[in-house]
Amino acid sequence: METQKLNPTIVYVLAIIGLLCCCFGGLGFILAGIALFIAINKLNSAKANAENYDQSSINAMNTAKIVALVILAINILYLAYTIYQISTIGWEELMLKSQEIMDQIEQNQ
Repeated sequence: METQKLNPTIVYVLAIIGLLCCCFGGLGFILAGIALFIAINKLNSAKANAENYDQSSINAMNTAKIVALVILAINILYLAYTIYQISTIGWEELMLKSQEIMDQIEQNQ
């Protein structure tokens, strides 16, 4: 009987896109959370039938799970920081600071 392989590609793709979405106020936690959920479910099914799965693919999925977990933590921290900024200085002041930074970047070019 041939052993099955776990394919961690979708987990990596979702996690990396989630990292890129961190720039949008930490909203990448949604994609990173989905990636982590997929990795955990695939690993649980592999643990239930360990003899049917290739050990190297299980190790690759474990690595993908760790990457998704780290990116999820980064996004949650950045989301908490964004919520803190909005609650302390307000949305209008935050947008003003953002506009000033954009103006400085345009002047430097």
